Amino acid sequence: MINAVAAFVEYLGTSVVLLLLFVYIYARATPYKEFALIAHDNIAVAITFGGAVIGFTIPMVAAIFYTHSLIEMIVWAAITCLVQLGVLLALRSQAKRIEEGHVCSAIMVATFSVAIGLLNAVSISN
Repeated sequence: MINAVAAFVEYLGTSVVLLLLFVYIYARATPYKEFALIAHDNIAVAITFGGAVIGFTIPMVAAIFYTHSLIEMIVWAAITCLVQLGVLLALRSQAKRIEEGHVCSAIMVATFSVAIGLLNAVSISN
């Protein structure tokens, strides 16, 4: 039981740190000030950011489930981060609209972030 609790703490702690690192990297990669806009109730930015966080977290769940070491999980976190940054880059044309608060653009970007995250997650299992 103690080993299971230690593994739980180890994986949860590491995954939370990786999530926070992703949040930091993603916020720095966007061409606008993510947290300032969210603090000023920019719903479009919040939707896009939420989609990216979910798009990162879903593959992390798969990595925790399917991998056999923290190192493997960390490698998958790095890959997942790069994949989400790729989605951001691919849909960068929507950035100005999102910054201006256009919710439809935000929903589209968030949808692709989650969809790619799901595909990323299922690919980890193979």
